[in-house]
Amino acid sequence: MSIELNKIYNEDCLATMKRMPDSFVDLVFTSPPYNMNLRIRNGKYCSRQIVKEEFSTKYVGFDDNLPIEEFHKLHHNILGELIRTSKIVFYNIQIVTGSKLAFFKMIGDYAIYLKDIIVWDKKHGQPAMQNGVMNRRTELILIFEKDSAISRQFKNAQFSRGTLDDIWEIGRGKKVNKNHGATFPLELANKVISNFAKTNSIIYDPFMGSGTTALAAKQNGCNYIGSELSTEYWKFANERVK
Repeated sequence: MSIELNKIYNEDCLATMKRMPDSFVDLVFTSPPYNMNLRIRNGKYCSRQIVKEEFSTKYVGFDDNLPIEEFHKLHHNILGELIRTSKIVFYNIQIVTGSKLAFFKMIGDYAIYLKDIIVWDKKHGQPAMQNGVMNRRTELILIFEKDSAISRQFKNAQFSRGTLDDIWEIGRGKKVNKNHGATFPLELANKVISNFAKTNSIIYDPFMGSGTTALAAKQNGCNYIGSELSTEYWKFANERVK
């Protein structure tokens, strides 16, 4: 089965990428699950349901509380396939209790491909869940490149010298679907694609969610491919992009 352009697949992203040849995608922009509901109790990881809506899972039917080793393995496998199938990967993560150990380990796994890091400043820190914890105002966009990560120069840079900083001050995304509370802003996806991809490039998002990356690709004259496990979000994303 071949891969069609401008299509969102209702399936696991590893199944989609399995059908892709090496370096098929020009640019990946995605925001994976953060394992938000994995907590610590008595110095050990434990999972529990979060009662406050703002800290609930970002995916329908997905508890977002994998054991830390399983969470690391998930991202290790997905990022490995993204690096194989894509020329450049923008991997947006948030450092929270349930993700930090796995994400830091994942960065070490693929340190040879880590080209640069963008700090996304959301302008306002979401209140911490406990005393003695800093508000998390930022997220990190890890940039991985397969061929020339040793250099900080981007081959397909669409910005002029001295015009683009590595800290992006962009407010949180608006809620576009009642069940999806973690949509990143369209402005963020547009900024990545407009500055790092040429017209007609193929843009892929393995966690398409509500379709923001596909919408930004269309707005920048690019093609998109997406994977989304949730049938509800898959239907919503297709309608939104139309």
